[in-house]
Amino acid sequence: MTALALHVGPPPELRGLLPDELVGWVARAGAPAYRAEQIFRWLHGHGVESLEAMTNVPTALRDALEREHRTRPLALDTVQTAADGTRKLRFRTGDGHAIESVLIPDEDAERDKLTLCISSQVGCALDCGFCATATLGFTRHLLAGEIVEQVYRATALAGRRPTNLVFMGMGEPLHNFDNVARALTLLEHPWGATFSPRRITVSTSGLVSGIEKLGALSPAPNLAISLNATTDEVRDRIMPVNKRWPIAALLKAAGQFPLSHGRRVTFEYVLLAGVNDSDADADRLPRLLRGIPAKVNLIPWNGFEGPAYARPSAERIRTFQERVRATGMAVYIRTPRGDDIDAACGQLAARDLVTLRPWQPTTI
Repeated sequence: MTALALHVGPPPELRGLLPDELVGWVARAGAPAYRAEQIFRWLHGHGVESLEAMTNVPTALRDALEREHRTRPLALDTVQTAADGTRKLRFRTGDGHAIESVLIPDEDAERDKLTLCISSQVGCALDCGFCATATLGFTRHLLAGEIVEQVYRATALAGRRPTNLVFMGMGEPLHNFDNVARALTLLEHPWGATFSPRRITVSTSGLVSGIEKLGALSPAPNLAISLNATTDEVRDRIMPVNKRWPIAALLKAAGQFPLSHGRRVTFEYVLLAGVNDSDADADRLPRLLRGIPAKVNLIPWNGFEGPAYARPSAERIRTFQERVRATGMAVYIRTPRGDDIDAACGQLAARDLVTLRPWQPTTI
């Protein structure tokens, strides 16, 4: 009975195996140890889509991998391109769910920066009132292999590797901590994509227990926190997670997050007209963050059908920034990118829309 129980459920996903797990599988298969590194490099260094591409791995070993593991978790379903060059990629998971990633080129071409925003869940359970993903509800966590494959498929589409990865797509990354932590290990490993943790940012709406676990990783990635209010009364209303972990607890965890030289915690602040954009909010914000190495990104709300919110005027946004900046705090206005294709911050919902055009590789 025990032996049978080991085989219950779906086979493990090949792209989600850590190097040590792959080494163990290769040993059990009776193959030389160096085959584990070869396979890992194909999966994470080259990002191959099929086992047939592993040309220096024996056919018998590839066949064994195929039999014992899931090997193709995602299919690219749709690509949309915005006027500013932002591209939204919709993927289908093996069980038919839609998720989205966003490729964002830097507005300053000389910087040669390309950011990839990746998803960690199908939907989201946290119900933030101003976020389109929250309207979907929560379906399931993405597996580590599904997370990292977004990176490799986007790299192939762009013809270059992203310079920065941000876990700011669909879902709350720290709600799916185990798979996100595994994905970070895969992305950073020297056999594979070798991303620096300084080039990876994990964003959270405020799961304090997850922030503590993220900080315990060695090395830890960058941390971004969606604050979005300066009082518990307002944050309770627009972000229900605040009822579990109020602002004081959240900022205590942020202040204890390990930061190497020159690194700061990023606080995202979505500006909602008449809700959190007053002069009093602008004056409270830097006081709340005092003592934390921090920078603030002001995000004018990116609208979608449904909630009764509005984006503040350009003048109100500038005034808010100036009041915060006057205290000496680093504060930036994040220009909406890709909002004409619903790819801007807070707009990802991966709905089946008839207006989406099928992906045509020859036109990209």
